[in-house]
Amino acid sequence: MVAALRLGTLLLLLLLLLLPPLRAAEPTVEPTASAAGPAAPPETRAAARARPRSGPAPVTDVAKLCVCDLLVAQCDVNCCCDPDCSAADVSLFTTCSVPIVTGDSRLCSQKAAIYSLDVEANPPERIFKLIDQVNPSVFCIHATNYKQALSFSSPEMPTSENFDQLLKQFGSASFSAEPDSWNMNTDAQNPSDVNETYSYEYGVAIQTADAFLRLPSPVVSSWCSDANPAGFLVNQATKCIRSVSVEKCGNIQAVSMLFYINSSILAVPKSSQMVNITVQSIVVQSLNGMRNLLNGSDVLRLPMILDELCINIVLGVSYHITYTDTGEIIEAAASFVLGAINKEALSIQQSFEISFTQVNTKPVPLSGNPGYVVGLPVRAGFRPQGSGIIQNTNKYSQLTILQSTSNQDCLAAQGARTPILFGYNMISGCKLRITAAMKCQPLTQTLLDLLKGQSFPEYVASFGNSQAQDVLDWVPITHLHTSEQSSCQIPVSLEIEVKWTKYGSLVNPQARIVNVTATITTTTLKQLPSGRERTIPITSSVVFTDISSPAEPGYKAWPTINAKLPFDFFFPFV
Repeated sequence: MVAALRLGTLLLLLLLLLLPPLRAAEPTVEPTASAAGPAAPPETRAAARARPRSGPAPVTDVAKLCVCDLLVAQCDVNCCCDPDCSAADVSLFTTCSVPIVTGDSRLCSQKAAIYSLDVEANPPERIFKLIDQVNPSVFCIHATNYKQALSFSSPEMPTSENFDQLLKQFGSASFSAEPDSWNMNTDAQNPSDVNETYSYEYGVAIQTADAFLRLPSPVVSSWCSDANPAGFLVNQATKCIRSVSVEKCGNIQAVSMLFYINSSILAVPKSSQMVNITVQSIVVQSLNGMRNLLNGSDVLRLPMILDELCINIVLGVSYHITYTDTGEIIEAAASFVLGAINKEALSIQQSFEISFTQVNTKPVPLSGNPGYVVGLPVRAGFRPQGSGIIQNTNKYSQLTILQSTSNQDCLAAQGARTPILFGYNMISGCKLRITAAMKCQPLTQTLLDLLKGQSFPEYVASFGNSQAQDVLDWVPITHLHTSEQSSCQIPVSLEIEVKWTKYGSLVNPQARIVNVTATITTTTLKQLPSGRERTIPITSSVVFTDISSPAEPGYKAWPTINAKLPFDFFFPFV
């Protein structure tokens, strides 16, 4: 009997738990006038809630737009928006080829023209509706400050009155379509920005007193465009062609040193602290290509005409920016290459470069970030006991092979080396003339120094930006020897095989070196009779092998439900 009562009580409790809770009756609150004033009428509040938000005015009238109207003064079949189609033509339509016509799909709200056929009517009739279409995307355009960007504007036809104005605006290799109303006063500061601290971030355009630091580059063609901004911490190197003439060289701003140093750089964005661009060095290049470094770099050399030549024109500019760890620019320097042109020159090639160095640090040459870039040298170094990787400051001298010479004499080619560039298979060599007076041991050491250089590295960086302190990011070089059994063996070839793989995402794979093998092949040196000579070839080669495995799609594992119940959840049934 007691067990039955307990069971009934438990069932009643379970039933009460499963039933939804009852809500208490909420009192009805009548709108009353507050002390501040009377309440707004219900129709006013409803109108305020129904008032749509202001958006950009439509540029295109979709009711007059018909994309299927292809024939002039003729009715296009199944084109319900064609104004040339009469009611008799529409009665023969089977469907509307373009059922909806809209403007810019990126707008949050816009008009849409809906076309359909009333097949139940006799004869069938065309139905047209103009509705408001709402874009559900969170990235839609709610307001635009440049309405001309929403449509293609008709170009202005050149006439005798506006020809000079159009030539000034569109006559260069590149031009801007931005209206004059976009030119804002940079001196006016927002009151909310007074107490904020700014700093440069990666890729942000370096600001100057008038606009930004320009790094000319080719845009569509090979001609220079001065509208390319220099990005913070973005090392760039560009080359482009500039149209010049001796008669007008003094009036062309882009060939003058003053054009590249006359504007001060803002230490941080939106600040009044300026950093002047100083001249670090000036190199003068003659007409035949000879270059000479000037001793005094503080003299401003402007283009001028001398003996039918235009001298002191800028052929190259190299900026060097020094910054702090907080993103503040503290120093800016520029190195110039100046040259001369004659009357026959119609254009010159200019080169521009910019690099960045953090204050109180020494720049480390990289070959990619993070993966290797094809054409850049392979980084290598040594590792002393209990230390990190030690590298040569010249990245083109870290891992090298024998450089071929014109005379092909190995003994004359000692010391001539060429860097190993990532992705480039190379082979070089020379010829060694052996006489009977040569001894085996000194000749072997001489050939080893010839093939491997004076200091052959021990480690190679896995990535183009591997740091010297991260020893695990460096791959040891494996040395192999192929020789014969004889009393005197001399090395005749060095074969370096670099195995690399694609690392990271399929969208932007990065090149990573996983193994480097250096194989020395030797041959037997036989004793020559007195007065006899022998010539043997000495070769060096580098091979890059891609060992990347085929890409396979990867999927995440299905989630597992780990639900735990109390131990007496099913009491007293279990």
